[in-house]
Amino acid sequence: MVAATAACGPAGEHATAERAAGERAAAGRAPVAVAPVTETPPGTETPVTTGTPTATGTQPPEETVKTLLEQPLPGVKGKTFTSKTVAFPPGGRSVPHRHGNAFVYAYVVEGTMRSQLGGEPVRTYRQGEFWVEAPGAHHVLTENASQSEPAKLVVVYISNTGEKLKVDD
Repeated sequence: MVAATAACGPAGEHATAERAAGERAAAGRAPVAVAPVTETPPGTETPVTTGTPTATGTQPPEETVKTLLEQPLPGVKGKTFTSKTVAFPPGGRSVPHRHGNAFVYAYVVEGTMRSQLGGEPVRTYRQGEFWVEAPGAHHVLTENASQSEPAKLVVVYISNTGEKLKVDD
């Protein structure tokens, strides 16, 4: 279900990203480059690239997302449990985004990550540490703190069934 959405999304996401960049430019703010995300649907080994590459400038290395498990949450109608790994190469980062109405738990399994939710300070998380995101939170910064070592997260989502799990600004 998520893989189909991700595989079908880039054309619409591209238009949305272009429109958002134009709105930011009109408001006097610099457009944000949208880096592609590589996502591996459950049961596959071949990543599917989503997102929109930037037309100008150098973009940070992309994150690689692999779905580990996606299933209805037992006993809770209309909710889905999803777990994914998100790997960041050295210097890798994610564009600002939201996770809809999902509750998110992110655990650092490798490396060091910097994260910032809207209205909060930037925080650094090392291997074995975690953060949570309330439904509707704006994740304005997610990046590998190292320019030489990779980092990896395990992310768990409790979401409304059928809802897109990541929507880039």
